[in-house]
Amino acid sequence: MSADPATFATLAATAYAAHTLADHVLGQTDRQAALKATAGPAGWAALARHIGGYHLILTAMSAAAVAAFGLPISPTGAAAGLALSAATHALWDRRTPVRWVLEHTGARQFAQLADHGLNGLYLSDQALHTACLWAAALATVAL
Repeated sequence: MSADPATFATLAATAYAAHTLADHVLGQTDRQAALKATAGPAGWAALARHIGGYHLILTAMSAAAVAAFGLPISPTGAAAGLALSAATHALWDRRTPVRWVLEHTGARQFAQLADHGLNGLYLSDQALHTACLWAAALATVAL
C-alpha cells in the first residue's frame, strides 16, 4: 500500500485532537497523573490505566475518521501506529526521559522552568507526544 498524503494528514490531525482530549480531559484521572511516573507497582498500574484509556479514545476517534472518509488503512498499519503511540506515550509519561532529553540537548534550564504559567517539562512532554503521534500516523499509512 502506498502512503497517501491525505490519509496521513487526516490521521495526524485526528491523533492530535484525540491526544488533547485523552491527555487532558477524558483519558486520565488525577490519581493516574499523580502516580504514573512513580516507582513501583502503583506507578506502573496508573500508567497502564492511562495508556489504556488514552488509546481507547485515540482508537475510537481514528476509527471514526477512517469510516467517515473511507481511508485506506491496513490492519498492519493500524497496529503499528497504535503500538508506536502506546510505547512512546508510556516512555514520555514516566517523565525522567523527558528531563533526560532536555538535559542532553542543551535545555537544562528549560527543564527546570516552572514560573509565570510556564512549565518546561510539561511543554516538552507535549511536544514529544505530538512528534510521536506524527510518527505513528506516518507508520500507519506506510505499512
